Amino acid sequence: MGIADNLRNVTSQMQQGAKSAGLSMTQRSLRLLTGLFVGAVFALIIQEFTQSGTLILVFLTLLFMFIFYRLLRPLSIWQILVVDVICVLIANTLRMYILMAP
Repeated sequence: MGIADNLRNVTSQMQQGAKSAGLSMTQRSLRLLTGLFVGAVFALIIQEFTQSGTLILVFLTLLFMFIFYRLLRPLSIWQILVVDVICVLIANTLRMYILMAP
């Protein structure tokens, strides 16, 4: 009985570890992807205003990506997805405004 219980505990701990590692990687990848898209948008806006080169675009994209990566750290996966939906809605609203503006 002792060996079977120990083996059951080890497999249970391995399952929990794999589950938490998967959730952690999913959260990190969502934060990175969200930061990349939002950072690219902000960097393109700043590049258009300042008429600067590609190096500044890459630098600003990375800068804003890491800022958003750090800002989204305390949020769960569902909260990050809500932030993504809000960003998509804002982007669509701005797109409609640009298309309808005279």
